[in-house]
Amino acid sequence: MSLTDTKVRSLKGKEKQYKVADGRGLFLVISPTGSKYWRFRYRFVDREKSLAIGIYPDVSLAEARDKAHEARKMLANDIDPGADKQNKKRERRLAAANTFETIAREWFQKNSAKWVDSHGGRVMNRLEKDVFPYVGSRPITELSAPELLTVLQRIESRGAIETAHRTHQNFGQIFRYAIATGYAQNDPSPHLRGALKPIQQKHHASIVEPKKIGELLRAINAYEGFFVTKCALRFAPLVFVRPGELRQAEWSEINLEAAEWRIPASKMKMREQHIVPLAKQAIAILQELHMLTGRGKYVFPSIRTSKRPMSENTVLGALRRLGYTTNEMTGHGFRSMASTLLNEQGWNRDAIERQLAHAERNNIRAAYNYAEYLSERRKMMQHWADYLDELIQSKK
Repeated sequence: MSLTDTKVRSLKGKEKQYKVADGRGLFLVISPTGSKYWRFRYRFVDREKSLAIGIYPDVSLAEARDKAHEARKMLANDIDPGADKQNKKRERRLAAANTFETIAREWFQKNSAKWVDSHGGRVMNRLEKDVFPYVGSRPITELSAPELLTVLQRIESRGAIETAHRTHQNFGQIFRYAIATGYAQNDPSPHLRGALKPIQQKHHASIVEPKKIGELLRAINAYEGFFVTKCALRFAPLVFVRPGELRQAEWSEINLEAAEWRIPASKMKMREQHIVPLAKQAIAILQELHMLTGRGKYVFPSIRTSKRPMSENTVLGALRRLGYTTNEMTGHGFRSMASTLLNEQGWNRDAIERQLAHAERNNIRAAYNYAEYLSERRKMMQHWADYLDELIQSKK
């Protein structure tokens, strides 16, 4: 006979645990203390099993029957309801352990070795400051596009538009890693495209008019400040590397006889060794400077100690003292200067991009360019130095 609500309520504990059947595999276990537990008995692959359905009265008679019915439907489809329940419990446990912060930090550890320290520091700072406090504890499988957008809009609201876009990019990288490693099935970040304000492109101030370039170079030659700073100012237009690469140049990286400066991959933005062919004018500056700083580590050491490179504001500050504002010229501006004029003069675009150490996304093309354009880059760099000499001499 099937159970009724009245019958279930009236069942009392006895000296020993006992069972009362409802029918079709569902029964109630009553403990000596009077606690009541719903169970469902079934057979799967010729083995008798029992499925825990819940505790009465948290799970009513009607609810217990519904759950037993769902279990019978699984059996009809050759699914073991007990194993299914354990798998779902395991998935919930894994989801709770695999939080966004846990996976993000794992992604960071896997990839940060490929980045320069400054880039890695910026990435982790963004995550720790703007992301982890809000969604770091959430299971990565449960995060939705609207939740991610809320995080990005919070960053956007303080005016950090570029940071919001970079964080969006990091979201995509982390989710792709999570999918590849089995932590997640979907990446919600692509659905956010177009949801943020566009970045207002900012270009580093630069001088690209030949007459004004000549004026700048003559001003640099007349600079009366620290001699090492003056050498850095004279050297920068001849090599057009990034300011950080310039100020951290080490004598061990420079081969005066081969007329090369080989910047190790660890210092480069894209973690790839960069070869800078040195024109005769660049060699002359280094030979002059070697007498002063050649016994130390850095080509352009700090004014305070030879154990550290010059500060990141040294070249910029020197340009300010020469009368050039941040809207007119920056340390990065020497790169734009060279790129603009060398392209106008008809030099191979790939050779120029390679010399600027811009990333080449196609690896086959990158290897091809490396071999093909190194010789051309040597000619280009000497031409560029000679051209700058002409601008210094010309006052037209």
